[in-house]
Amino acid sequence: MKVHKLIEKFIYLLIVVNVLAMILESHLNIRLRYGGFFSIFELISIVIFSLEYSYRVVYNYKISGKKGISSYVFSFFGMIDLISILPFYLGNIISLDGRFIRILRLFRLTRIFKLGRNNSSFKLFIKALSAVKNELLFTLFLSIIIILFSASAIYYLEYESQPEKFSSITEAIWWATISLATVGYGDVYPITVGGRVFATVISLVGIGIVAIPTGVISASFVEQINKKKNKN
Repeated sequence: MKVHKLIEKFIYLLIVVNVLAMILESHLNIRLRYGGFFSIFELISIVIFSLEYSYRVVYNYKISGKKGISSYVFSFFGMIDLISILPFYLGNIISLDGRFIRILRLFRLTRIFKLGRNNSSFKLFIKALSAVKNELLFTLFLSIIIILFSASAIYYLEYESQPEKFSSITEAIWWATISLATVGYGDVYPITVGGRVFATVISLVGIGIVAIPTGVISASFVEQINKKKNKN
């Protein structure tokens, strides 16, 4: 048991060092000087994380058979474990576009989520999300519908005045998304009276749309905390 805890601590330390290495590697001067070291460190880390993933698969198989494997592989942390190592193998086994590989490398950051494996608060938060997944999916569906409606409406309202910025409904989706999220970068905006009135309404609707998942998750998290306290 003591050895198991030491291994867990080592994995946690390796994850933190991996994230720090990724941050340092983003600096051109450091990358040019220590690029070979970063490559070797990445290879060693992948080997260790791959062994850890294989160990967990075998361990769960011994406990619950095939059901144990599926419960781990398709669990939140099982997916995180896989995603954290998969980009390396995809980049070295399959011939992919370089830009795609650079995007995949961002998944190395998912290793930080492995730190929460034995954290009770993080587990409680995951349980809270799972409890309201249907409500969150409905909010996502509602958001997509409103974005598509907003993009269509603003396209017809603004196309004649700004054909270069609202050239199609697809182009208008960008404006609809940032408006619904109440971000408003200001790079694209309506200039007609109808467009401005519509944008005002959509901005107000966006506040409600953003507030729904926030309230749902908060309520579920508080509920899970109360359940835990009652059990104790």
